[in-house]
Amino acid sequence: MNNLTRDEHIAWCKKRALEYLDEGDIKNGVTSMLSDLSKHPETRELSEAGYAQIGMHMIMIGDMAAARRFVEGFQ
Repeated sequence: MNNLTRDEHIAWCKKRALEYLDEGDIKNGVTSMLSDLSKHPETRELSEAGYAQIGMHMIMIGDMAAARRFVEGFQ
């Protein structure tokens, strides 16, 4: 996994998370994104920042559109 560039890794994270969101699964979409970000040394800080709190908020309110924007917003 670490042989991917930062951009490639983020694209991979987004793809996996969006697959869950496409199935209507906000919880696994958001948690997949955050978990996968932690697996690469250049994106680990994103999973450790305040994004986890934002992601958990998306899960709690059940807002699919907001969860999709959250996932797609990572760069």
